[in-house]
Amino acid sequence: MSTPTVPAEYRDIGQTEQSGWAIFAGIIMAMNGFFAMMYGLAGILNDEVLHVGGRGPVVLDFTTWGWVTLILGVAMTLAGVGILLGNGAARWLGVAFAFLSACAQFGTISAFPLWGVLVIAIDITVIYQLVARWHPDF
Repeated sequence: MSTPTVPAEYRDIGQTEQSGWAIFAGIIMAMNGFFAMMYGLAGILNDEVLHVGGRGPVVLDFTTWGWVTLILGVAMTLAGVGILLGNGAARWLGVAFAFLSACAQFGTISAFPLWGVLVIAIDITVIYQLVARWHPDF
């Protein structure tokens, strides 16, 4: 007598397994962090390349926002890697850093409205995937 098989969508995810959504959120978070680091380096090294047609940052200047974005990008990349490794603390940090990233986009949204809205949408998606598909063992 064989035991009945349970379809994949009804199986519990163990401590060592992650859902596809957690992996998606980790990859997107790491990519978003990498792009933030590149943006931050551009702001620090040559802030003239950041003037696309907007008026500039809402608060402070591009160099200051470059440092903020660089530090936040490093933290987001590390949290994304931690999420991919299945670390539960990295999941909480991922939610916090995605929230901070979305808030930080308002500082430069007048300079890059489309980029700012796109990054905010990505951050909201990451937060949703990390919170809505929460599994206590992850």
